[in-house]
Amino acid sequence: MHLISEAELDRISAGIFDDRESIVKHNPIGTPDEVLLWMLLSCLVSYLSIPEIDTPCFIGRPDARTYADAIRFVLRNRKNGSFDEGVYIDRLLSV
Repeated sequence: MHLISEAELDRISAGIFDDRESIVKHNPIGTPDEVLLWMLLSCLVSYLSIPEIDTPCFIGRPDARTYADAIRFVLRNRKNGSFDEGVYIDRLLSV
């Protein structure tokens, strides 16, 4: 199982935050919060090499809270050290 450090989560979320205007512009299928959290979730699934069977699935239309919960789920037991991922989720919600 691959792990992620706080520094790497910070780098990934900062990159998404820096590119937020372009990301939201080219993904107009949800609110900015939903799009940015979806992007973070997608990056984490790829970065952590999470197999399809362990990737969160959604019933109905997911919202920002659903994506935030999925990010927390993906990071559970995959963090290299103890840190609060909420800081990085909140960074993307502060747009």
